[in-house]
Amino acid sequence: MSTDFQQARFALGLRLRELRTEGGLTGRQLAGRLGWAQSKVSKLEAGRQTATHDDLKAWAEGVGQPDAATELAARLRVLESHSRSWRRQLAAGHRPVQDRLTVEYERSTVMRAWEGSMVVGMLQTADYARHVFGAYVDLHQSPRDVEAAVRARVQRQESLYQQGKQYHIVMWEAALRALVCPPAVLAAQLDRLSGVIGLDTVSLGIVPFDAALKLPPANGFWIYDERLVIVEDWHAELWLDQADNVALYLRAWEMLAGAAVYGPDAHRVITRCRRALGAV
Repeated sequence: MSTDFQQARFALGLRLRELRTEGGLTGRQLAGRLGWAQSKVSKLEAGRQTATHDDLKAWAEGVGQPDAATELAARLRVLESHSRSWRRQLAAGHRPVQDRLTVEYERSTVMRAWEGSMVVGMLQTADYARHVFGAYVDLHQSPRDVEAAVRARVQRQESLYQQGKQYHIVMWEAALRALVCPPAVLAAQLDRLSGVIGLDTVSLGIVPFDAALKLPPANGFWIYDERLVIVEDWHAELWLDQADNVALYLRAWEMLAGAAVYGPDAHRVITRCRRALGAV
């Protein structure tokens, strides 16, 4: 969870406490009035739990200040603009999430990516993407619209051939070896990566296992035109657009990219990973 997100949630909690005390209520009294456990009131005020819009409306009415609901909702929208929970995003399946991402790719010119655990979506084959989406459907117990999500991801890859676009993609060697799919599917995926090297719109760097790293290979992220960073975690995506956050991720990307190999050297790493799979 980002520091910005934590600070925004803490600030919201302070405002909730202020409204409660202005209403002359103890935490126990407010909880009783709302039919909540007292622990929920305590967690919301301490910034240890994220409120829903319904929670905030009930709070404002419970403390006798219903007009405050609009202000509280605005605070929550700021908080949500940084953290987008997968549970909320995937309520309608993976396809809508892919469509929202496509908008960012279409409006961007220069994109940078780091991924240490799997092949980045923009370079995935349909079969590889199918296994990835299937795994996340199982994890989040979301609607099984895998085929629609795969089609959206593959269609987005057309921008790899669009003049004027620049993709600077860096992956750790582990991403090329992770068996998130059957060996035959991974073999075809690695062949796909070999074919990407040489595209004039794509710079593909691979960080070998034996490379000296200035940073540990952590969560994957994308940087869009130095205006937006999207970071994936198990529970949520972080959408970060503040200048200091973007600058931080640019530095992280540059430090990781500095350990990567490119061109023929990257091709040799891919070939090494392909050979490790044997005859498939």
